[in-house]
Amino acid sequence: MTLSRRTILLSGAAVGAVAGLPVAAGAAAARPLRQDPFTLGVASGDPDHEGFVLWTRLAPQPLAEDGLGGMPARPVAVTWEVAADEGLRHVVRRGMAQARPESAHSVHVELGGLLPGREYFYRFRAEGYASPVGRTRTAPAPGTLPSALAMGFVSCSQYEHGYFTAYRRLAETEPELILHLGDYQYEYEKGTYTVPGGNPRDHEGPETRTLANYRQRHAQYKTDTDLQVAHAVAPWVVVFDDHEVENNWADEVPEAPDPDFLARRAAAFQAYYENMPLRRTSLPRGIDMQLYRRVRWGRLATFHMLDTRQYRDDQACGDGYKECAAAADPARSITGAEQEAWLLDGFRRSDARWDILGQQVFFAQRDNNSGPLTVTSMDAWDGYVASRDRITRGWLAAGVRNPVVLTGDVHAHWASDLKLDYADPTSRTVGSELVCSSVTSTGDGADSPTGSHPWFAFNPHLRFQNNLRGYVRTTITPAQLAADFDVVPYVSRPDAPAYTRATFVIEDRVAGLHQTYDRPPAPAARTAPGAGADLGRQTVEAETLRP
Repeated sequence: MTLSRRTILLSGAAVGAVAGLPVAAGAAAARPLRQDPFTLGVASGDPDHEGFVLWTRLAPQPLAEDGLGGMPARPVAVTWEVAADEGLRHVVRRGMAQARPESAHSVHVELGGLLPGREYFYRFRAEGYASPVGRTRTAPAPGTLPSALAMGFVSCSQYEHGYFTAYRRLAETEPELILHLGDYQYEYEKGTYTVPGGNPRDHEGPETRTLANYRQRHAQYKTDTDLQVAHAVAPWVVVFDDHEVENNWADEVPEAPDPDFLARRAAAFQAYYENMPLRRTSLPRGIDMQLYRRVRWGRLATFHMLDTRQYRDDQACGDGYKECAAAADPARSITGAEQEAWLLDGFRRSDARWDILGQQVFFAQRDNNSGPLTVTSMDAWDGYVASRDRITRGWLAAGVRNPVVLTGDVHAHWASDLKLDYADPTSRTVGSELVCSSVTSTGDGADSPTGSHPWFAFNPHLRFQNNLRGYVRTTITPAQLAADFDVVPYVSRPDAPAYTRATFVIEDRVAGLHQTYDRPPAPAARTAPGAGADLGRQTVEAETLRP
């Protein structure tokens, strides 16, 4: 059988003999595992110039209520191999790892010693079964300047709100790197968080509070084949936001009073690590997890991945959209002092053409009041104004060549110029922000003409908004960063097409965005089913719509 990338990576079904791995005669009768344990697929992540992390988790019954996936209470030997070709005929590394019950039979293989800037393919085997085949790559060698990087980023995939078609469409573009900027999974019980017209799918189990709950929920998401092919096509770099634990938590403060919140946070962190391709440096220790880190792509780009949940001060003025003097308190921080110092030091040491912040919540100011008041989201950087100012001035003081902020969270595409003083529209533009829409969260959404959002009139630094679901694809070169805002017209049923709604370019050493493409919405798309007719409601985040 002739194998191709599309056969292996986009079918979501390259297992056993299909992957070129015949099972030995008689093995089925001898093996203790009676069902395929590779139901959750494979993944890779956190690449550097010598290697990456390979991940899988054994779960023949992935939706088991105890969160253990139907696995026996014993370690299972898992072999792995890495090859230079997609047919896995030229194996360059192989080894064995133990999938242990105390880690939900997850496997993290942290590889080094490989060649820089190379594409690799990998798979796992356990007791006669073979996993799907995944593709990954190493980062370029330090000091080199690659000609281009194809990177996509996504966020906010609420399983109940629709089908994960956006993941598959992104995978079909064959990116070299994928960033997930939070809300990979949601905590709600079936029927709690619904979209107009009803949810197309349901969560299994109760609201996630225990380790078993979070393990089961992650497993349910991982059974989605569209998500599996996106994991298998490229290495991922992930950070969590709020829903991986619960809505709008802040450090040790839950959304509502909860004496068991710290135990819940520790359980959520443990399950997150077990289900993500993270290095040992991110292994949780109780309620703590080291998630902020850097990924370097030669001298082309440095990705500063931030954690804006674990160390933040509680949201000011009781959260929500507020005119709030406390939001400007210089003592308040969204990153915590240690992470802020780490980021500023990274700016000073950087020799990258592009310094990119991968993070969770809206960075630019978004005032939703047309009058004299400034009413902004206390959950975003607007609720931590001094923290944002210190970081913005920090990249200016360090002479960062091209600062770009990547963001998720708000369930709509946005593009913004970043300012030193948002109260003065004529103030200097000092960077750019690209915000990806959700994969599914809040349902189908609706298209609208560019510039028609009512907030644009009093936020002139906001350049683009669209409320369809989707992802952002970037092509990063030494000369420019081009961002395609890709959308799908619906998520309430599977297999939607994807198309580019708008394209923006950031030129080297030129702060700010230049729009190069805008596809006008089709008339029928402006009132997509279940989206709501009024622009103001379309763009309110699910965090304010939830019961």
